Amino acid sequence: MKRQKTRFGFLFVVCLLALLNGCAAVGMTLFGVGAGVTTGTAVSYTLDGIAYRTFTAPLAQVESATRTALDRMGITVEATAKTEQGKAIKAIGNDREIEVELEVVSAKTTRIRTVAKQGVFFKDRATATEIILQTEKVLGIS
Repeated sequence: MKRQKTRFGFLFVVCLLALLNGCAAVGMTLFGVGAGVTTGTAVSYTLDGIAYRTFTAPLAQVESATRTALDRMGITVEATAKTEQGKAIKAIGNDREIEVELEVVSAKTTRIRTVAKQGVFFKDRATATEIILQTEKVLGIS
């Protein structure tokens, strides 16, 4: 009887995951996997290719470093907008659309989130990571 309940519970979770098809991070959290994996570079990722990191630096400093990093990489900033949490930067490089979100965590802490889209379906995690690593380099954080 206990084995049957375990199978039912597993089947229930699998069915629930099917209903969460648009939110893989939440679905994987049910399995205890977590929404991201960490690499040795301290850059984390969501399951859908978004790179993010938190810097101990104010928003203005991280924004300036991000713009410098994008310029060094030959990526052109097209627009900047204020958001509720901080700033959003839209940029373009060759066949990639870049989105950078800067979120104020505190007066001295800023979270950066980058997405490099290539076409409709493909996300370039390597480019998103490199933007964060170059921003880190400009900030002088090792």
